[in-house]
Amino acid sequence: MGRSRGGLTTKIHAVVDANGNPIALKLSEGQAHDGRSAADLLDSVKAGHVLLADRGYDSDALRAAMAERGAWANIKPMPNRVNVPAFSAWLYRWRNLVERFFSKLKHFRAVATRFEKHDANYLALIKLAASRIWMRFMSR
Repeated sequence: MGRSRGGLTTKIHAVVDANGNPIALKLSEGQAHDGRSAADLLDSVKAGHVLLADRGYDSDALRAAMAERGAWANIKPMPNRVNVPAFSAWLYRWRNLVERFFSKLKHFRAVATRFEKHDANYLALIKLAASRIWMRFMSR
């Protein structure tokens, strides 16, 4: 848990597939920068994939790492960037799949209110809820 002015906070980072189902999950402190936390989370991104991420993940290092793997990072650039990289607003619309996943995750009360105080237990609850989301998708 990270300490901020608002108290103890935790961020949940998620990678979802084209159906909005979770592939990888990770916790980080609330005050930690998103881009640094995502480095080891993006191991599931392979050649030919497109990474859609919000402005918090905008960095040249992350874009270079994705290009090195053969994937394209379609990340909305920060407004103060001098060299603005290529960005497709049409593809960026599909980033709502991860937002929908977080909306489904918030339906689980223990995840939304963070009853667990230890990170390992909280991550286990998140993964349990994510597996329930996967089961709902597979039972259609």
